[in-house]
Amino acid sequence: MLVNRKELYEKYKGNKEELRIHKPKKYSEYKKEYYWLYEIDNFALANAQLNLQTAYNNFFRDKSVGFPKFKSKHTTHRSYTTNCQSGNIRIENGKYIRLPKIGLVRIKLHRQIPEGHIIKSCTISQTSSGKYYISILTEYEANIEPIKVNVANVIGLDMDMKNLFTDSQGNRAECPHYYRQMQDKLAKEQRKLSKCKRGSNNYYKQKVKVAVIHEKVANQRKDFLHKLSNQIANDYDGVCIEDLNMMAMGQCLKLGKSVSDNGWGMFTTFLGYKLADRGKQIVKIGKWYPSSKTCCVCGTIKDDLTLKDREWTCEGCGTHHDRDWNAAINIKNEGLRLLIA
Repeated sequence: MLVNRKELYEKYKGNKEELRIHKPKKYSEYKKEYYWLYEIDNFALANAQLNLQTAYNNFFRDKSVGFPKFKSKHTTHRSYTTNCQSGNIRIENGKYIRLPKIGLVRIKLHRQIPEGHIIKSCTISQTSSGKYYISILTEYEANIEPIKVNVANVIGLDMDMKNLFTDSQGNRAECPHYYRQMQDKLAKEQRKLSKCKRGSNNYYKQKVKVAVIHEKVANQRKDFLHKLSNQIANDYDGVCIEDLNMMAMGQCLKLGKSVSDNGWGMFTTFLGYKLADRGKQIVKIGKWYPSSKTCCVCGTIKDDLTLKDREWTCEGCGTHHDRDWNAAINIKNEGLRLLIA
């Protein structure tokens, strides 16, 4: 399908009207040429074509995205999506899932699908460690009523590279830094991988060992962030945070490993949807708001505050501040102002 797209583009790229008239071949037409496509689920093929169309549209929307590329056998991400129609995807006895063209597959069910949820599609993916996962998309009618925010039950969170965050009550998350804990073991296994002959059996065995360590670190981080965000979403009516660009922070401040190990972006995503499910709110403060430089007592701004200054004393009122705690209080106050407004 991509070859067909490329040929059409190269032939008519100077004439947009011709490019619009000459439609690419549909996936069903390829079945006459490649008989083995009959072994594959129709919805999987249709979704592959839709994904290609999305990539193609993105290219025309913004040329810097680049023309769609061929998939590589060396990539670690392998997945396909299929749709549910007439009950062709269903869970049986909590132990099996029936998939189109595949049949029954034994599974370890993470949680039961609640009543009233209709299965719409599922995505089957394989991780680089060789494990298979099925992610099921369901549709349901939500009856979430927004709760009235109690001002006394709102908290501010300031992103703290060392502890994940410091809240407006002075508590710190105490992030375990799982990547740093496994760094020595990971370096040892990666050294072994670098000495293996690329493409050999030992190379692929060692590659799986490295992938398993990365996967364990990712799972530990996700588990910690899910539990922490769930606790905050249960305890508070509203949460105020800064709207930070973590990718830019990792690149500009040379804090790439620490930024990735913290998982602040993942944490705010988890927190956002957990609060929304409970009818609660998350308020994001502008990234240029001087939360760290402003005294939470008198409002004096310390312009010469640097990133190295973890504590400072206000020249206006003489209050001695912990940088992160002070910032969290300011974030909460600004969030409450936005909530009331």
